[in-house]
Amino acid sequence: MNVIAAYRRVLSNGNLSRLMFGEFVSSIGDWLYLVALLIVIYQRAGNPVVLGLVGAARVLPYILLSIPAGIAADRYDRRMILLVTDLARGVIMVLMALVVVLNGPVEAIVALAILATCFSSFFSPAIGSYIPSLVRDESELGPANSTWSTLDNMAFIIGPAIAGVLISLGGLTAAFLLNAVSFAVVAVVLWRLPVSRARGRAASAVAGSDGTADVEAGAEVRVSLRDQLRPVVRPLIGLNLLGATGSFVGGGLGVLTVVIAVDTLSGGHAGPAADGTTGLLNAAVGVGGLVGAFISTALVLGRRLSPPMIAGGVTLAVSVVVLGQTNSLGIAMLALAAGSAGGLLIEIVSTTLFQRIVPDEVRGRTLGAMQTFAVAAYAAGSFALPVLGAPSLLGIPGVLALAGAVTAVSVAIAVPLIGRHGTTPLAEDALREHFLRVPIFAGLPPSRLEAAMAQASIRPMAAGESIIRQGDPADRFYIIAAGTVEVTQHETAAGEERVLRRMGPDEVFGEIGLLSGGIRTASVTAVGSGTLLSLDGPDFLELVGSGPGLTSRLLDLHRGATTVGMTGG
Repeated sequence: MNVIAAYRRVLSNGNLSRLMFGEFVSSIGDWLYLVALLIVIYQRAGNPVVLGLVGAARVLPYILLSIPAGIAADRYDRRMILLVTDLARGVIMVLMALVVVLNGPVEAIVALAILATCFSSFFSPAIGSYIPSLVRDESELGPANSTWSTLDNMAFIIGPAIAGVLISLGGLTAAFLLNAVSFAVVAVVLWRLPVSRARGRAASAVAGSDGTADVEAGAEVRVSLRDQLRPVVRPLIGLNLLGATGSFVGGGLGVLTVVIAVDTLSGGHAGPAADGTTGLLNAAVGVGGLVGAFISTALVLGRRLSPPMIAGGVTLAVSVVVLGQTNSLGIAMLALAAGSAGGLLIEIVSTTLFQRIVPDEVRGRTLGAMQTFAVAAYAAGSFALPVLGAPSLLGIPGVLALAGAVTAVSVAIAVPLIGRHGTTPLAEDALREHFLRVPIFAGLPPSRLEAAMAQASIRPMAAGESIIRQGDPADRFYIIAAGTVEVTQHETAAGEERVLRRMGPDEVFGEIGLLSGGIRTASVTAVGSGTLLSLDGPDFLELVGSGPGLTSRLLDLHRGATTVGMTGG
């Protein structure tokens, strides 16, 4: 699938494309609002220290509320969380415009801005958990994330540009009202989208009178967050390290860009020329983000995501170092554009990996915790890198060289932690994709299928090899990737073995013994050489529990198949 086809496929998904459009409009309004907010506060307070304090105060809600926001995203309808937060922020924008018109106190504007940020902190865990529920299959995750970032970077360019026009015309109040309108637009879009609640964990199995397992409709087993994330702790540590490092460096660069524009590129002279240079550098960041989002669409189509992650890390690290060494505006703009593209590539790859490996039912809480670390790292970088960049300490070249080294080291540590989730060899990857072709798994959450594919073992089989013996304890589930097996059953009364059937690629066996919690009901022998995918019993039961009605479908298949000799033990 090429890049254009990937974008086309995402846009053909009606629900997903409507969400993208609504949030794009909202993002334009957000950037417009942010520019207007800073100008209003600076005009009213007349003190840059107040501006800095307001910036720091707007970060605190993310640190304090991200984890509760993640809990809410796993407990309630994610679409409704987005709807409520957008409507609340829209009302706050109207109130802010009223305060500006009435020449109200700056304290009221600051209080409203912080309240709006409190609602904004619920956005990322909810949207990050909602998007995977709208994709039609796992292959849309990467392109959807790339499309989202492309639109976000376009908003980063369009929003401030509109703000500049409005402010030049004296329309600060209009900036707040337009943001309120953007929230109303996305609220209308969200109202028409499907409900999305976290899927419950494996349903409780209850032994029936016939010795098989049945599932109580709607029953859920409460499993701790730690238990659910235990299989993916290492890759999550790697992703969290990448996110925190990117936020730390990004926070520092956001401040240092102004310092570089004034002290390095404008000879230390503040004024219109330095302001223009700052604008050009920020424009380069936006353009680089667009390029990075477009490139990432091609790179995340595959399932080998560590190579593009490494490429993004190297690009970002080298670009940051070059930025610190140059006195040329052109080179500085190229460095920032390349660094922005590399950073965005890391972000999109990390998001796609996260959505693939983290179960839907805990995705919100996990995102909330990761957002807390990322925002704290952003705040730390915004403070630490400018301080270390003082001429009396490391200076701009030294601190940016340090930032580049930290980026490179974090990628070098994260990639091994992510392990096979990002580096599965193509041959093995193709084999594991047999999970996607098993009809009985149709409709399962993409993240759960992805997790099962990562947990599966590849097992070669030789002609005549016994795979399952009748009467043995049930311990594994099998998918035939290549070759043929024969299913037989020993009949005690007749003292002979009866051939039930032969099975080929993409057929499954071993599920009945696991579902019933008992022993194998038949034997399975390889007819010729081939390859099997096998899944441990607990992993199979977890996969079954993630799909409503899947256990019942498997048991119905077994009951219907038994009458025609189709059972596979």
